[in-house]
Amino acid sequence: MSEGGGAGGAMADGARCALSDWLELIKARLTGMVIMSAGAGFVLGAGPVISWSGLAWALGGIGLVAAGAAALNQYMERDLDARMDRTRDRPLPRGRISPRSAKIAGIVLSIAGVGALAVASNPLTAFLSAASWSIYLFIYTPMKRWTTLNTLVGAVPGALPPVLGWAAAAGDIGDGAWLPFVVMVLWQMPHFLSIAWLCRSDYARAGFWMLPVVDPLGWGTGGWSVLCATLLVPVGWVAMRIGMAGPVFALVAGLAGLVLVRCAWRFAVRRGDGEARSLFLYSLCYLPIVLLGLAISGRQ
Repeated sequence: MSEGGGAGGAMADGARCALSDWLELIKARLTGMVIMSAGAGFVLGAGPVISWSGLAWALGGIGLVAAGAAALNQYMERDLDARMDRTRDRPLPRGRISPRSAKIAGIVLSIAGVGALAVASNPLTAFLSAASWSIYLFIYTPMKRWTTLNTLVGAVPGALPPVLGWAAAAGDIGDGAWLPFVVMVLWQMPHFLSIAWLCRSDYARAGFWMLPVVDPLGWGTGGWSVLCATLLVPVGWVAMRIGMAGPVFALVAGLAGLVLVRCAWRFAVRRGDGEARSLFLYSLCYLPIVLLGLAISGRQ
């Protein structure tokens, strides 16, 4: 009885470990953020009546494309990931998932996602998803090895999920789709620059041209973080002026932006790891506050 229980427990542990590896391969937390921002875009573009089945199909398809892109990104960078402390324990460098399996999974997930969007949403959403996937894998990913502009270029596919959600709901790209796009482009700069600062030694070891690698004093890294955070402060006012939100959202978004500026400013002045970590952690709170707040305010 105990032997059977031990064998069953070992099998359960193995299944949990395998599931954890596959979730890490598709960057489940990042994929979840993509789904959240796409959902906000769908709600904004849906008009007075939300199609819940349409929302489910859109988020499922967009999530599959994001998961496929994440798997293929790790497949393409598996040798570089093995050089960095923060990524050397990923499933591919450690051999827990084979490169062939990761490549096949990434391709299947990507094709399934684009196909689902083409059939259940509309061709525009499928096209935009494929374009975002292509920019991420074939422009941004190789650019990380030869120019610090990679972060700015990578902000484009990173900011497209709300546009994809809007397109899935409305069948076009309305003017309102561009405000969350701009928010996400600007937000990604302090978010990813703070990560890059914390991991600058790792990135240098792997040969990634992140800004903190070539900016050892951190003046440029801090300056860009403050600039982009400052540009986010009037987002709520802009949303109110163009009729996308009310004064409550304008106030909340403005206060959230000011806190982001404060975090970015402290990082720019002190350029310490503690300040960079605080900026990164708060940026994780800022985005859902603004995107979900915009979506809720836009329904009222």
